[in-house]
Amino acid sequence: MSDFHPAADVKRKALENVRDVQLYINGEFVNAESQEIFANINPFTNEKINNVASGGKEDIQKAAAAARRAFKGEWGKMKQSERLAFVYKIADLIDEHVEELAPLEAYDTGLPLRITKKMVSRASQNFRFYAEMVSSRMVGDAYKVDNEFLNYTIHKPVGVAGLITPWNAPFMLETWKIAPALATGNTVILKPAEWSPLTANKLAEIIDLAGLPDGVFNVVQGFGETAGASLVAHEDVQLISFTGETTTGSEIMKNGADALKRFSMELGGKSPIIVFDDADLDRALDACTWGIFSFNGERCTANSRLYLHEDIAEAFIEKLKERVDHIKVGDPLDESTQVGPLIHMKHCENVKNYLKIAEEEGCDVYQGIVPDEYSNTNFVPPTLLLNADNTMRAVQEEIFGPVLAVMTFREEEEVIELANDVRYGLAGYVWTKDIQRGHRVSQAVDAGMLWINSQNVRDLRTPFGGAKYSGIGREGGYYAFEFYTETQVVHVALGDHHIPQFGKK
Repeated sequence: MSDFHPAADVKRKALENVRDVQLYINGEFVNAESQEIFANINPFTNEKINNVASGGKEDIQKAAAAARRAFKGEWGKMKQSERLAFVYKIADLIDEHVEELAPLEAYDTGLPLRITKKMVSRASQNFRFYAEMVSSRMVGDAYKVDNEFLNYTIHKPVGVAGLITPWNAPFMLETWKIAPALATGNTVILKPAEWSPLTANKLAEIIDLAGLPDGVFNVVQGFGETAGASLVAHEDVQLISFTGETTTGSEIMKNGADALKRFSMELGGKSPIIVFDDADLDRALDACTWGIFSFNGERCTANSRLYLHEDIAEAFIEKLKERVDHIKVGDPLDESTQVGPLIHMKHCENVKNYLKIAEEEGCDVYQGIVPDEYSNTNFVPPTLLLNADNTMRAVQEEIFGPVLAVMTFREEEEVIELANDVRYGLAGYVWTKDIQRGHRVSQAVDAGMLWINSQNVRDLRTPFGGAKYSGIGREGGYYAFEFYTETQVVHVALGDHHIPQFGKK
C-alpha cells in the first residue's frame, strides 16, 4: 500500500521553502536596523512558522532613499522598451515558481490550495497585462488651436510608490499594484500585511532574479503602526495605494494629508446579492455560495448580504442549507478543502463575536460542519444568519468571514433601498432574467462594481474600486494610469501669435 498523502506532500514542499524573512532594500536582503523580529503564525495550527524582520522608520528611510536614487537614475532614464522587458521577465519568473508559490500562500494564509493555485497563476498575467497596456494604451492627446497652437499631453511616472497590501489574497494583490507601478516607470516600496509575509518575500526573491536596478523594488516587512505609518509619512513617497479595512484607510489619508500625497484606497465592503423570483435559481445558488464562502469569506467583494424575493425565499434557503451542510472544511493544503481556517486567531475571535451579536439581535444562526479535530482552531464554519434585517450590526458591518446574512423583499424599489442602506459601496450582484430590470437595479445600487447574472468574474481591462466608505479612486486597465502617472500638457506655439505688450511705449 502506498504511503503517499497529497496534503502531507504539498505541506512538505511548502515547508522546504520557508526560512526566516528579511527586508529587501536596494537590491539586498537585510535585517531590520533595529534587529527586531516578529513571529509568523500558521493559521491552521496556530504554531510558529518562522521569524520575520520587523521594519521601522529607519528601514523606510533607507528604502525611500534607494527608490528615489533609482527613479532619478538608471530606472528613470531607461527606455520604455527596456523597462517593460524587465516587467515581462518578472512574469516569466513567476510562472517558473507557480508550483512553489501556491502551497506557500495556502500555508501562510489558510486559504485552500485550490484557491491559491488560481490566484498565483493570475499574478504573472498582471505583469504581462500592464506591460502591454503601457506600450499600447498609455498614450496622450493632441489639441490643435487654429494654426496658432498645438497642445499635447504625456504621461510621466510620479516617483516613489508606497504600496500597502492586505493578507487575504497577498500575492495576487501585491502583483496587482506592483505591475502598473513598475510598468509606468515608478519605483516601489511594498509594505505587506504582517499576517502574510511569505509570498511577499518570495516575490522579492523572484524580482531580485530578474535583475532590476538596485532600489527599483523594495520590501519592508513590519507592522502598520511602524513600517506602514513611516511609509505614509515619508516626504519622498508621493503615491500610497492601500487595500484594507476602511478605518485604517481613513487614518492613512489623515496622516498623509499634510504632504498632499496621492491616494488610491480599496477599502471594505458589505456587498448585496439580489435574487428576483424570475432568476435562474440554480445558477444564482452556485454564485451565492461561491461568492461568500470561497476565500474563506475573507474577500472584500464577497456577497455577504443576500436579498431573496419572498416568493422563492423558502425554497432557496433550504437549498442554501444543503450547500452549507456539504461544504468541506479542513486542511488548506488538502486540495479537496473548500473552506480553510481564518488568517489569525484574533480575526477568528472577531468573526465569532459577530455571530454572538447576531444571535443577540435575533438571528437564527445556521452553520456547517467543522471536523472535531479542528474545533479549537481558527475555523468558522460556513454560516447563514437567518431572519436578519438591515438594522442589525451583522448586516451593517463588515465581518470578513464565511458568514451570509439572509433577508427577503417584495418590490424592486424596496430592495434597492435595502441594498443601499449601508455605508459601504464596493460591489453588488443582481440575478434576474428580465434584462431591463437587471440594468435598472444595477445602476440604482450605490456600488463601484455590479455583476448581472454572474459571480465576481474579473476583467483586468475594467476599473476596480468602490463608492462611499469602500474607497477612493480606480485601478485596473488604463484607469490605473490616472493614479500611477502624472499627466503633463505641453503647449507649442506654431507661429508668431499675438502677445500682449504690457508697458511698451
